Amino acid sequence: MPNKFVYMDYNATTPLHPLVKQALVDNLDLFANASSMHEQGRQARSTIEAARLYVAQLIGAQRNPEQLVFTSGGSESNNTVFATMFHLGRKQDRNQIITTAIEHPCVLNAAKWLESEGFPVHFLGVDGDGRIDLAELARLVNDKTLLVSIMAANNEIGTLQDMPAIGRIVKPSLSWLHCDATQAVGKIPVDVESWQVDYLTLSSHKLYGPKGVGGLFVRKGAPLEPLIRGGHQEHGRRAGTYNSGAIAAFGLAASLARQELPEYGQRLRALRTRLVDGLLAAIPKIRVNGHPEQVLPNTLNISFPGAEGEAILLHLDLAGIAVSTGSACASGSLDPSHVLMATGVGPELAHGSIRFSLGRGSTADDVDYVLATLPGIIARLRSMSTVSF
Repeated sequence: MPNKFVYMDYNATTPLHPLVKQALVDNLDLFANASSMHEQGRQARSTIEAARLYVAQLIGAQRNPEQLVFTSGGSESNNTVFATMFHLGRKQDRNQIITTAIEHPCVLNAAKWLESEGFPVHFLGVDGDGRIDLAELARLVNDKTLLVSIMAANNEIGTLQDMPAIGRIVKPSLSWLHCDATQAVGKIPVDVESWQVDYLTLSSHKLYGPKGVGGLFVRKGAPLEPLIRGGHQEHGRRAGTYNSGAIAAFGLAASLARQELPEYGQRLRALRTRLVDGLLAAIPKIRVNGHPEQVLPNTLNISFPGAEGEAILLHLDLAGIAVSTGSACASGSLDPSHVLMATGVGPELAHGSIRFSLGRGSTADDVDYVLATLPGIIARLRSMSTVSF
């Protein structure tokens, strides 16, 4: 067993914030059904509405917190939007969907489902840094465009899209605008108003809250077809008995993320810089993927020519270092990263890429341990490689 454990896979999921963990324990007795009219039910309802406001404040929706719908997480929220577009688009000529080639698999697969149902779907390409061409978006959006869905921050390479500019392009067309902000919320400022989004997705477990709960911002007037039908919960937008304790913990996690956001960004960006500078100095012929500046403060994706990504991951794991070879939702796939391929990275480099994602528990000592460990691993793997680089 390694003497030290370093977790650098925060984009896959985060540990519970200590205060959130305590809140989960404290709320175990919050068992009453929030739809019940007795005192205990009203208490559960009050707790949920307080959490709704905390989450709404984190994304700039505090003036109308009822626009936030609680869901089971990001995948459900994204699928709800695309299911809504299916119901709208099959009844009218306005049915074009525009998204990007680097979206999370739950968006890509939902878009491909609509395409299989006869919807015209355009997958925007990206440049070598992972950013879309705004001029191309402007050329594509027209009076046939039903939905534009663009993620705020990429989960693999961390590249940020210019969401305010995207909003200014899309909204005059009267198309609906959806943003998967699952990786952005809690790491960078997110504002549904300046972004002009109609739908925005977020998830609790990406910001030190519990798994199994998330949110979907739905602007007043935007259509929403329930993905889960049943009772009247969430004003008929998402049926099912409330997971009151988890929602309360999600609310606290959002409140803490809002308080910690300035310090989080500054500290994590410094650690990321320390890591990338150290790796570039210690390991020859490596490639940093993603935008050099417009990038999440905690995310670093690097390709190591002459070394295979899963082999690097396993050797790091043996040393007590947890990283990822890409999206956690794509683990087990032998295909190269669709994100890296879209940026022009070839299959060989894509297969030799590692994502380091830091978080609130990361320290300079953690970074230094990686810098002391990884160069030797790469040298050993390269010495056994038959690939020239």
